[in-house]
Amino acid sequence: MNASHEAAAAGGRSRAAVVSLACAGVFVAYLPVTTVSVSLPVLQGELGASTAQLSWVQDAFVLPMAALILTAGVVGDVLGRKKVFQAGMALCAVGALVALCANSVQVVWAGQVLAGAGAAALLPVTLALISQAVPNPRERGKYIGYWTTCMMAAMVVGPLMAGTVVAHTGWRWIFLLPIPVALLTMGVAARLLTESKAAHARGLDWPGQVAAAVAITALVYGVIEGGATSFTAPRTLVALVVAVLSGAAFVLVERRSTTPMLDLSLFRSRPFTAAALVALVSFLGLIGFFFVLSLYLGMVQRLDTWDASLRLILVNVMSMVLGVVMGRVMGHVSSRVLITSGLLIAAAALTSMTTLDAGTPFWSLAWRLMLLGLGLGIAFPCITSTAVAAVEPRKAGMAAAGNNAFRQVGGALGPAVLGALLTTTATDALPGHLAGAGVSDGVAGRVVDAVRDGGLGAANGPEFAQVSGQVDAALSEAFLEGLRFCLTVSSVLLVVAAAAAVVLLRRRPEPSTPAGSTIVSRQSATTGRATTAERPAGQ
Repeated sequence: MNASHEAAAAGGRSRAAVVSLACAGVFVAYLPVTTVSVSLPVLQGELGASTAQLSWVQDAFVLPMAALILTAGVVGDVLGRKKVFQAGMALCAVGALVALCANSVQVVWAGQVLAGAGAAALLPVTLALISQAVPNPRERGKYIGYWTTCMMAAMVVGPLMAGTVVAHTGWRWIFLLPIPVALLTMGVAARLLTESKAAHARGLDWPGQVAAAVAITALVYGVIEGGATSFTAPRTLVALVVAVLSGAAFVLVERRSTTPMLDLSLFRSRPFTAAALVALVSFLGLIGFFFVLSLYLGMVQRLDTWDASLRLILVNVMSMVLGVVMGRVMGHVSSRVLITSGLLIAAAALTSMTTLDAGTPFWSLAWRLMLLGLGLGIAFPCITSTAVAAVEPRKAGMAAAGNNAFRQVGGALGPAVLGALLTTTATDALPGHLAGAGVSDGVAGRVVDAVRDGGLGAANGPEFAQVSGQVDAALSEAFLEGLRFCLTVSSVLLVVAAAAAVVLLRRRPEPSTPAGSTIVSRQSATTGRATTAERPAGQ
């Protein structure tokens, strides 16, 4: 079956229409990520949320993505990709509507959960649509680059929209944009996208789905609660034990299942394992970094949402621009080189930010954020492409969904881990800075207790109004200590991810060609370029 027939089976329309709808889907899926991230200081003030509760605002969106993305890909194969695409769009719209009407942080969580479930449906199905519409792996890399660019575009539009909305209306309206975009896309998809299913669809793996969801949720809950209270608290220990047991159960279930949610044999492929590990570790460091950076801009630099947005979008603008270029570069340069160099550039950018303080000017932060965007724009398009190209075509959908799942697990752990590190480090440093600012021991003790109970924002409570200037100065210095520690951790994580790429994406020597064999061309998952493989004569 040629490429035009593959595209017709995937969407029933032109390749451009299918790819455009896939790009619109990932745009809607990722729109809440930075929209909410840049608005966290506002939500903290308006809803009285603690740092742990702010972590849940982001994780309530990311957790369903991580837990459901693998099953969503299978559901698309079994029931039809158009149905899953439309259902994902509808969930994103409903989730945004719930958050739009929220009057408490718990209702925002509920809306984020629904939107995250919709995003979980959209991510694998949009990649599956592109994979079926563009069967040539080398050509597909270009369109995955476009897909990545639209993902980054959502992360650029989100902060700008949030900054404008918060400046002129109320914070709830930051959730408005996904609703009309999702409804419009659903209308276009209803007309242009025809139903498609996998020729040999797998069955649904409900035991694996339940085990994965419990393991991921328990792990993130344990990390967040451990940072907010203590890692030796009974409920924290119970959550972490449940996470370990559920993770072990998931591995056992997948090994015995005839239709596994994640075929563990995929990990026999070094490129797939590399892509999964890099996605997990790098997103843990980066999403956690964006979480603490947003709090730094609001709590330390005292910037409003618009000014904070102008800084955050520098990362995504650079990544978005490079996404277009990288789609063409990936067919000519080794993915090992691109992923490693991109991650090391990003790590260098994070390391350079450890000198930030309360008075760091825009231009000084801007070049570091643009350097970070440069590194991410080089590395990230290659990660998904490497995972998909590493396996046989019939497992491409599972490979894409698996890679996205690891990415979202890292994204869920990021705010949890770095939020906990930030809170713990800043709280431990706060008494010394309060003493240095001249705050009496009695008041300092009450401030520290308030921070331990209600998060860093509790130090700005009205009961400390008489010493607010001194407390603010001490809190900023304590926060900066936590920020620098988090930046160091994030940088180290990216270096670890780069090292994994160097080791696991190392090209294996080509086998010698026996007499009577012919050479056929194939796509190398490791290099992203055409390589050769032997085929016995007569086959």
